[in-house]
Amino acid sequence: MGEPAVRAHTVSSYVPGLHMLRTYRRSWLAKDLVAGVVLTTLLVPQGMAYAELAGLPAITGLYTTILCLLAYALFGPSRVLVLGPDSALGPMIAATVLPLVASDGDPDTAVAYASLLAIMVGVITVLAGLFKLGFVADLLSHPTQIGYMNGLALTILVSQLPKLFGFSVDADGLIDEATAFVRAVRDGETVGAALAIGLFCLVLILVMQRLWPIFPSVLAAVVLAIAAVAVFDLEDRGVKLVGEMPAGFPPFTIPHVPVEDLTLLLAGALGIALVALTDTISNASVFADKTGAEVDGNREMIAVGAASLSAGLFQGFPVSTSGSRTAVAFQSGSKTQVTGLVGAVAIIVMLLVAPGLLKDLPQPALAAVVIAASTSLADVRGLRRLYRQRRSEFLLALAPFLGVALLGVLPGIAVAVGLSILNVFRRVWWPHQALLGRAEGMRGYHDTEFHPTIEHLPGLAIYRFDAPLLFANARTFRDQVRRLVATDPRPAWVVVASEPITDVDTTAADMLEDLDTELAEGGTKLVFAELKDAVRQKIETYELADTMKRDRFFPTVRTAVEAYQAQAGVEWIPGPSPYELE
Repeated sequence: MGEPAVRAHTVSSYVPGLHMLRTYRRSWLAKDLVAGVVLTTLLVPQGMAYAELAGLPAITGLYTTILCLLAYALFGPSRVLVLGPDSALGPMIAATVLPLVASDGDPDTAVAYASLLAIMVGVITVLAGLFKLGFVADLLSHPTQIGYMNGLALTILVSQLPKLFGFSVDADGLIDEATAFVRAVRDGETVGAALAIGLFCLVLILVMQRLWPIFPSVLAAVVLAIAAVAVFDLEDRGVKLVGEMPAGFPPFTIPHVPVEDLTLLLAGALGIALVALTDTISNASVFADKTGAEVDGNREMIAVGAASLSAGLFQGFPVSTSGSRTAVAFQSGSKTQVTGLVGAVAIIVMLLVAPGLLKDLPQPALAAVVIAASTSLADVRGLRRLYRQRRSEFLLALAPFLGVALLGVLPGIAVAVGLSILNVFRRVWWPHQALLGRAEGMRGYHDTEFHPTIEHLPGLAIYRFDAPLLFANARTFRDQVRRLVATDPRPAWVVVASEPITDVDTTAADMLEDLDTELAEGGTKLVFAELKDAVRQKIETYELADTMKRDRFFPTVRTAVEAYQAQAGVEWIPGPSPYELE
């Protein structure tokens, strides 16, 4: 590879968008254009709403959307993720910024604080990526992803029902929103025309997606909904519309705030960065499964940081991945980040040329688009499969589902990550353990739990420990061996089938040394077979091999068994081994 090629490869690794544009296929353009236009119908109203949720002027939501889409298109490794203002980050931004704003509540001051907050979040996130902290992507197991996305789908569905029925509710959280929705329907607040146009759009999208997946059903629903407003005078019938768009373009601005407020902003930035990264990587993991791609957590961090940093320089605020908007783009056939570029350009055009283009779009139609997108996030079939195949994995998926549904999206993510970590720790702490023996018609030595033994060697117990031997499970190993030697008759040798033991730390090494001394005093020899070379080298570094002598280590279980036979002078006799695991 020549120097120019190496340079181009290096640039592409840091700016994946350039590689995407160089390798772009003409056949993708139509789908990306359609997906970008459809996505714009969500980006505009959601960007404005989430800005107000953060306590900022609505126009800043559009500025933020434009800049983060452009930045992620350049730096983002995922072809389908959509970044932007996020409902989960809105309250965190407000909680950080509003207490620092002067008592008169000047919006320009609030924008300055929010912009500097976005710059801080961007710098923190980029540094996290450069220092390769993308291992966060590995903290979500597939069952927790299934549970999280099902909970997110339910949350999105319930949050959009009031808009679909033509009214709004003042509630927060799944249960409160559902309760308020039922109460409003009971009190007769439903707007018939709104429900009719919303259901029409929802049915159209879902049916066409099933019968004719390549048809741009979401775009068709949006166009028909706008036409219905004009034909049936739906606004006069109580149907809420998106309304006139604010005009203008985001100016480049370096925010200035009092130095004494920087510490509080930094504290908020750390929390927002952590939440944004966790949300982004969890969504990236889920959509990577759908597209067959690999998640690069470090590059995702850099890209999300670049998006927040860019938004902060143009009067924007911190951003994260949107599961619903990504689902809309995905369902609309998006192939690359050109979809995001189309969305950014479309918003710019509307702000400068045609701010009234979508003013007649009914809010119930938007709700239908989001609800349809939420169905693509749900994986009920995956939950059923887990329930059939492994109940413990099903329960692992159920916990983040309930966490998202009952506690909120961000606590749900925390539950998912926490449970994934605990599940890994549980498997290391209490790994599968087995006694090995000879089984009828099979060569070698096999788990007696699944293959009943037909013969055994008196005084020999072959024990397998299926995990690295670490501080967390050293006591488990020791106690199990103690129970083995407490059997009557006491085994003369305990052969540890060590091939699954991929590591031994210093705590475990100290335990083995003490255990070996204890067993020797009782007349039992502790022996290791098939210990990996790397692990054997560590044991030698700990000087454990000198203590236990080299005759305790055998290349295979068979050679260890033959050595025991030669020393004990015993032969195989019929019947199962007297040794059992508890």
